[in-house]
Amino acid sequence: MKTFSILCFMIIAAAGITAAQPVTDKRTMPHPAIEEKLFGKLRDGREVFSFTLTNASGTRATIINFGAAVVSLYVPDRNGKLADVVLGYDSLDGYVNSTTYFGVIVGRYGNRIAKGTFELEGNTYHLAHNDGENSLHGGVKGFGKVLWDAQPIEDSNNPALKLTYVSKDGEEGYPGTVTLSVTYTLTAQNELRIEYTGTTDEPTILNPTHHSYFNLTSDPTKTILDHELMIDADAITPVDAALIPTGKFLDVTNTPFDFRKLTKIGLRINANNEQLKFGRGYDHNFVLNHYNKSVRKVAEVYDASSGRVLEVFTDQPGIQFYSGNFLNGTVKGKNGVFYQHRTGLCLEAQCFPDSPNKPQWLPSVTLRPGETYRQTTSYKFSTK
Repeated sequence: MKTFSILCFMIIAAAGITAAQPVTDKRTMPHPAIEEKLFGKLRDGREVFSFTLTNASGTRATIINFGAAVVSLYVPDRNGKLADVVLGYDSLDGYVNSTTYFGVIVGRYGNRIAKGTFELEGNTYHLAHNDGENSLHGGVKGFGKVLWDAQPIEDSNNPALKLTYVSKDGEEGYPGTVTLSVTYTLTAQNELRIEYTGTTDEPTILNPTHHSYFNLTSDPTKTILDHELMIDADAITPVDAALIPTGKFLDVTNTPFDFRKLTKIGLRINANNEQLKFGRGYDHNFVLNHYNKSVRKVAEVYDASSGRVLEVFTDQPGIQFYSGNFLNGTVKGKNGVFYQHRTGLCLEAQCFPDSPNKPQWLPSVTLRPGETYRQTTSYKFSTK
């Protein structure tokens, strides 16, 4: 350091710069970048890579091409300290063996399909039963346990990663070959934007979503019960004991599901309420207000201890709020931490669960040849 200081002084003197004019070493300044590394190898020898997107403020998101999973997301607190706010695993084995869907893209169909069965254009399709007698998040593997093709996209302000997966006709019981591309972009505004495009060669259903578990304290030994949550929704789609929607809407007024103003998640989570008992907490689809196929703000999460704010923007009609009810201390996550009950929350933008069996619910989740499925969902971070 002494030699470097002398060298800087000589440069300043030679340039005629006065001592009052600071010199900034640009090598220490964060800049938009994408860093690619080997993350691990699958049992068949295929390599899995991680891609770290870093914006100009130093915020960074690391994504792997197995499951298109966000494995870490470092965002600042009110003091500018960067820390990881998503749950996950240190190694590839965790994601290969996981039953929690940490950070992955789930599909073809996010959420549940009753009895793993649906009809489309006169044909009946039978899906994998991986949630009791129901199908959940696309089946046994779905999109969360497959290898995606990855294409880094260099951008001077907004580094991005495009991931593509081709789901063959009959995979997990779904008809048609579907090609889905998901582009993660880390913007200069500390927003992780996720854009989906999908096509098919036969009529099928498609409803992918993103499944990060957030803990804005950045300390996964703490619960999310003190997080304050707002969801812009006047109703939920209530469920039966198997967590399948009944087909009706339930007004949230005077219920534990009224999050139209910022409210602590833990305030009413243990209320004597049938829906909360069915979900062991919150595990429900909220019917978002102002749906018109355009992106709008639909939810906000605030952690007073760190000052972090998470805003969710989407063009989808619903969002699944899941309060980490099935985390039970048996899942060993990053840094050897065993994730306890309710130490992460999910906000999954989606069409409504079991829509293929409820034709009255719009928009339709049916995708036909010549059409393009599109979705944009963003998770934006700030502080207060």
